[in-house]
Amino acid sequence: MSATATPSDFHAPSALDMNLIERVCVGDIVQRSADVYPDRIALVDGERRLSYAEFNARVDQLGHALLGLGLQHQDIVALAARNRLEMLITYFACARAGLICMPINLGLRASEIAFCLRDARARVLIAEHALRDVVEAARQEAPPELAHVFWFGGGSPAPAEDFDALLASGQTGPLEVLVRDRDVVQLLYTSGTTANPKGVLTSHVAVTIAGLSNAIVHQCTPDMSALVGLPLFHCAMLNSVAMPFLTVGGKLVLTQGFDPADSARLIDEHQINVMVLLPMMYGVWLSDPAYQGRTFPSMKRAMYAMAPMPPERLEAIHGMFPNADVVLGSGQTEFTPATCVQRPEHQWSKAATWGTATVMTRVAIMDEDGRLLPRGETGEIVYRGPQGMQGYLNLPAENHKSFRHGWFHSGDVAHIDEDGAIWFKDRYKDVIKSGGENVASIEVERCLLQHPAVADVAVIGAPHERWGEAVVASVVLAPGQQADEAALIAHCREHLGGFKVPKAVVIVSEFPRTGTGKIQKHLIRAELKGLFDAA
Repeated sequence: MSATATPSDFHAPSALDMNLIERVCVGDIVQRSADVYPDRIALVDGERRLSYAEFNARVDQLGHALLGLGLQHQDIVALAARNRLEMLITYFACARAGLICMPINLGLRASEIAFCLRDARARVLIAEHALRDVVEAARQEAPPELAHVFWFGGGSPAPAEDFDALLASGQTGPLEVLVRDRDVVQLLYTSGTTANPKGVLTSHVAVTIAGLSNAIVHQCTPDMSALVGLPLFHCAMLNSVAMPFLTVGGKLVLTQGFDPADSARLIDEHQINVMVLLPMMYGVWLSDPAYQGRTFPSMKRAMYAMAPMPPERLEAIHGMFPNADVVLGSGQTEFTPATCVQRPEHQWSKAATWGTATVMTRVAIMDEDGRLLPRGETGEIVYRGPQGMQGYLNLPAENHKSFRHGWFHSGDVAHIDEDGAIWFKDRYKDVIKSGGENVASIEVERCLLQHPAVADVAVIGAPHERWGEAVVASVVLAPGQQADEAALIAHCREHLGGFKVPKAVVIVSEFPRTGTGKIQKHLIRAELKGLFDAA
């Protein structure tokens, strides 16, 4: 207003104008990087390259196209794809259009994917043609709300609804719609303590803060490159690696799975600086004679997830990546990881820890009465921070349990030492982390109890060099029944996703129990702790 203006001369901006000026929107991340680095390569997918300007233009165009289908604010678009350009274009288009993107965990069975589609009431599914068999099987039980399935990646016969045609139908130019900070941007399903996956609703604020936090953790700069080898349908790669690099204008090199030779070639070709792998993937490299003595000097941060590694394995990884910090990062979908990462000075002295809290996260230890415990005392890990989820979809009781006492409850047991390092002890929830996937023990138990020879079963996670934890079933047979390990594993393979199938079945005569008859799983874990030592 000028010095002579009166209050009546001032016209308040529209809600959309104010929203565009001040909002926190994940879709704007690509726009900002395109403003500053339009010609810089954002994404590499095989022989395909997208600059930030091209990436941003496709995000706008697809966002327009999705809204042109009649989708409304916060409708859900499901996405079944490996690490492809189309996956990230779709994710950011949904974000900019005020829609919710639901990347599907490709480790789930068709029936589980169908459950997720029904639970979410997904309106649109965008799928890679290479996944057609499992997607078509899931569609048989899809919700009535699912009006469109668009395919990309070629294939024969040509799909009736084609992703490229959908993209071309969208108008070009900026997409500007009202998107609120705490609107949901992503819906990721994670296996919990029940048989069905749980949908985690995460906001624009949470994803943006996680991206900025991880950019600090990785010390990201625009000239850096990251290898995206783990699947983008997991929050670890989507929110902990892809988001921070796109925020600062870095380069993402996409792969569809881990192949040691291809990954080595890409690290050299693109001078990769950051990657996150599972311990078993590093093990594949280290055990291959072709890579004995091989080094990758461009790597600045070789992270690993899932579980700590023994000192001799860490020493070998340091030898392969001589200029890199080799550190563990931890977190969970519900709190948009990473929530804790080992500091470089702790990568040797505290390699067995989960690290310390990331910059925007408070980590504390709480007892069962809601009292925060001092350093050194053991209890449940609880979190506070702007990157927490909005809640579980359609699970009010789970939400109440997770958010009590003003903290998010992780279900993990630990203590925090004098340096703030988190020493994991055990899990309140019987969730097994195997090969980077969460496996609900109760689901495997229910499956085995369907076998006529099984009277009772307890499923636990046993330490395993390759998988971190291996799913192991301890089984009591019904009187007069016979079944061996192979038969019970085959039964599970018929009814469960591959990563949930037990790696071993141990047949016992009885379980250790409490005075009230409850199975004492901690004693079973202790007994089977060395089951795979010679494996």
